Amino acid sequence: MTAVDDRITGIFENLEVPDGFKAELLRGEIVMMAGPDRIHNWIVEAIQDQIPRARWHRGTTQDIAIPSAVSEPQPDLAVYERGVVEGPGRLIPASKMTLVVEVVSKTSVDRDYRTKRHLYAEGAIPAYLIVDPIKGVCVLLTEPRLDAPGGTPDYVAERVGKFGDLLRVAALDLTLDTSEFQTYS
Repeated sequence: MTAVDDRITGIFENLEVPDGFKAELLRGEIVMMAGPDRIHNWIVEAIQDQIPRARWHRGTTQDIAIPSAVSEPQPDLAVYERGVVEGPGRLIPASKMTLVVEVVSKTSVDRDYRTKRHLYAEGAIPAYLIVDPIKGVCVLLTEPRLDAPGGTPDYVAERVGKFGDLLRVAALDLTLDTSEFQTYS
């Protein structure tokens, strides 16, 4: 990291975020957003309930370290195996993640489908699930590659399903039931 990157990271770590907002560091830019819609929270809760707690941590406010990109995204749901990190701390290395989930909002479409897709691939996170209540679809991205065609880190496998479909998430060895997922009005 450069001196500028270090300063931005320092500012981000000491940022006082107002109640009802969350902040992320994405490619050296501090992005702040308002709290989510109830539909968003219900989707995250429905996914979290299906992931066995005995094997997986399922964090809803977990910052992930992607140092090469000067980024500390906070996905809507971060899933990693119990025991891969121990003790206190704000950041978990992307290399320890198994699945990250983003629920698209009206203001996060580009970030979730593009910026975070490339960030999570750069962090080599095995699976990235985009849940889109605007379109009523889930997009499961797997097989991250740093040398993907086009020169930008990306996922090479993509599976799309409609809300209500069963979605196999091999990285967690489970099939996700999306029948509770709702679209925004």
